[in-house]
Amino acid sequence: MAYVPGVALLLALVAGCSAGSGADDPDADSKPGSPTVTAAPPGKYRTLPESCRAVPVAMLKDLLPGATGLSEEQQEKVYGGTATVTYDTDRKVGCRWKSDAPDASRNLSIDFERVVSYDPSVSDDDRAREVYATKEEAASLPTSAGVTPSEKPSGSASAPAAGTPSASPSGASSASPSADPSGSTAGVDPDEDLRPRLLDELGDAAFLDDELTRAGSTAQHRTVSVVFRTSNVIVTVQYTEQPARVTAVPDSRELQEKAQALARKLAETLID
Repeated sequence: MAYVPGVALLLALVAGCSAGSGADDPDADSKPGSPTVTAAPPGKYRTLPESCRAVPVAMLKDLLPGATGLSEEQQEKVYGGTATVTYDTDRKVGCRWKSDAPDASRNLSIDFERVVSYDPSVSDDDRAREVYATKEEAASLPTSAGVTPSEKPSGSASAPAAGTPSASPSGASSASPSADPSGSTAGVDPDEDLRPRLLDELGDAAFLDDELTRAGSTAQHRTVSVVFRTSNVIVTVQYTEQPARVTAVPDSRELQEKAQALARKLAETLID
């Protein structure tokens, strides 16, 4: 029976090798110094607000003055808005409003887009920056031509662009920038820059576009757009006025001020 200790020793060695093989050890394949892949952080926002309720009624009454003369039932319909058709309300929502008055019609729209990156190495915020940058580039702001938003027009007023009544976004001459019917310019800064431009203190980044167009023989209509990004959400506000008279030109300053005020209100809604 002298062979028994040798057999026992052999069994012990086999058992030791099996235990150290790492077959059941989850860390067996890890190698010292191998890089650790960390997924990019998700965006701040996981949902979007209910778009047709995002604008207070008091603001809608100011933005859509043509509805104030309607019956209560008709006003509720106008201020209730029409939701944009979307297939994923966690990713994109919007709402539209319209009011008609004897002197002009106004259209308002807002859109919320929650950007999600499907690349684990790219954060939602970084992807949202890319989407926003594309929108800003498409707006062809003066900055893209080497003109900074803070620069003011120098010398005499620029000549009207071909096919448009005025090169000034306000649609009025530099000598009469006010929309006051009396023609008074009291309290109005004639050097105020109303051109399309970048905006400060609105979300993480923002810009304003102002376009005056004419379709055929109809009156000119002006559309002011304010686009801003907050974390991984991009918000677009579009505010349009079309006067009833062909010779009338919508006032740029009024539309810009109201569109910016609404954009700031929506930014506060996102923060809350």
